[in-house]
Amino acid sequence: MPAVEVRRLTEPWTLGGVEIPNRVALAPLAGIGNWFVRLQARRHGAGLVVSEMVSSFAIHHRNTRTCTELLRIHPDEHPVSVQLFGHDPDVMESAAERVAAAGADLIDINMGCPVPKVCKTGSGAALLADPDRAVAVARAAGRGSGLPVTVKLRSGARPGELGGIRVARRLAEEGVVAGICLHPRHASQRHSGRPDYDLARELVEDLPVPVVISGGLRTAELARAAFERTGAAGVALARGSLGNPWLFAQVLGERDDDPGREEVLAELDWLIDRAAEHLGRERAARYLRKFYPWYLTRLGGDRSLQDALQRADTLERARDLLGLS
Repeated sequence: MPAVEVRRLTEPWTLGGVEIPNRVALAPLAGIGNWFVRLQARRHGAGLVVSEMVSSFAIHHRNTRTCTELLRIHPDEHPVSVQLFGHDPDVMESAAERVAAAGADLIDINMGCPVPKVCKTGSGAALLADPDRAVAVARAAGRGSGLPVTVKLRSGARPGELGGIRVARRLAEEGVVAGICLHPRHASQRHSGRPDYDLARELVEDLPVPVVISGGLRTAELARAAFERTGAAGVALARGSLGNPWLFAQVLGERDDDPGREEVLAELDWLIDRAAEHLGRERAARYLRKFYPWYLTRLGGDRSLQDALQRADTLERARDLLGLS
């Protein structure tokens, strides 16, 4: 009898020739996944980190903020993938060249975003209805960058549709991508509803490239169960890691406990310093207001403290409120 392969999330693997130390990744988080959020995930165990969604058009037209902030890569976060979105192959080729020059190890193409302002341009989940364009866009990214290309997509746009599965098969079978990241919900579900992990398993078994699973992985138990159930090459943690970077270590089995108060405060202290480094102190004070609620739930969810932090106009005031001064 042939030996049964035992797969572990802690095992190293390669994706398009890029060495990845384990099978737990940080998924792209729109408007959140900048370099220090990715670096934070790496510090807590993520083997691969993916950037927030970046406009290929903004890079192509040399938008200053996009090129200086969203393409910033820290030397300690590798291996790192930059996720691009767009519908024009020529623009994607140009943008991908810039991403490679910025130091990315891989490029990921978003074909799952359900947000109307993205889809109405023909990007994101809209590409699931246009397989020829989807293939052309992904091929252009590889041509422009010389890097391995992956695609993150949904199973379909609406209930009962499997456009994403068909696009994934074509991308893999034509040798356009090094891997697929599947969120097995249709785009109209956004982040609600039960992910179809059985459908994900079918795709894993069919494709000649690795498939990483994302969606609904809010706890270590859910992530490990989805990994086993689907046979995926790895898991990508998204919303479940917001304010909870310790989730990466828990999924890897490196810790069982939740962080205590002092550990949470120390993480916030680190986060404040990195935000100031990234954005400057004034912008960071505003930017971090969306981060505080994720961490304060671990500190008892004090509503008065929450309200005060949302009004804090300086980092010094936020530190005072948190007792970090």
